[in-house]
Amino acid sequence: METNVKQMSHKELIELVTALEARIVSLETPKPKSTSDREMTDDDAIRATYGDLADKKHKDASEALNLTYGQIYSARLEFTFKSVHKAMKAKGEKNRWVK
Repeated sequence: METNVKQMSHKELIELVTALEARIVSLETPKPKSTSDREMTDDDAIRATYGDLADKKHKDASEALNLTYGQIYSARLEFTFKSVHKAMKAKGEKNRWVK
């Protein structure tokens, strides 16, 4: 988009500057992190599913552990960490995330 500012009115210039300021703010505002820099561990899966984070929402647990929403979701619904879930069931622990 090419704009000829020489032909714009004062009002149009103010609107353009205002729109550009808003765009700069949106581009400079940090976005939520959607990827994790680390792999989830067995201990993370236990905390998220059976431990102190079991009652938290997926998003809150992921933020607390610096993991992604998907990592928490997959562990809690037993798509991953099958050995952890098997061991916890053997101990009599119940996974509240699966019916």
